[in-house]
Amino acid sequence: MEPTKLTLSDKLAIARTALANERTFMAYSRTALAFLISGVSLIRFFNYLATTIIGWTLLPIGAAVVIFGFKRFKMRQREIKEAMTVDAAS
Repeated sequence: MEPTKLTLSDKLAIARTALANERTFMAYSRTALAFLISGVSLIRFFNYLATTIIGWTLLPIGAAVVIFGFKRFKMRQREIKEAMTVDAAS
């Protein structure tokens, strides 16, 4: 069975999906930055044991969020590129 050629609306849908993927990655980045800034602020500006522990806990959470977001972004980007190559192959 031959692959079908993508129509203009299919190409536009793929472009919208690519832009949505970028927006999602930016949201992950903002969230990670918020965790990191909160963690550093709690460690630096408050001299209580509880805030220091919470601050040190927020730092790896922020790092994990940015790593997860980047991996998800690259995985979806690969899927989008594969969808575009279907059109090039036909």
